[in-house]
Amino acid sequence: MTLDMLPLGQEAVITAVGGEGPLRLRLLDMGLIPKTAVRVEKVAPLGDPIELRVRGYALSLRKEDARNISVEVRQP
Repeated sequence: MTLDMLPLGQEAVITAVGGEGPLRLRLLDMGLIPKTAVRVEKVAPLGDPIELRVRGYALSLRKEDARNISVEVRQP
């Protein structure tokens, strides 16, 4: 599953970060690295962007960019 498909309030763990060149580096610089927990906090009224909680801070990310991040849903 990719990060853009994660439902509101759901927590997951990043398994892989895709993208090419500067995009991939920017995502990694923002703390979106494999084995990091991430949760969808809010979704904009029109569905884009989404607000994530990662490493204790809020991060807004376009769905287009979130499609490059693979996640695995955490079981309660």
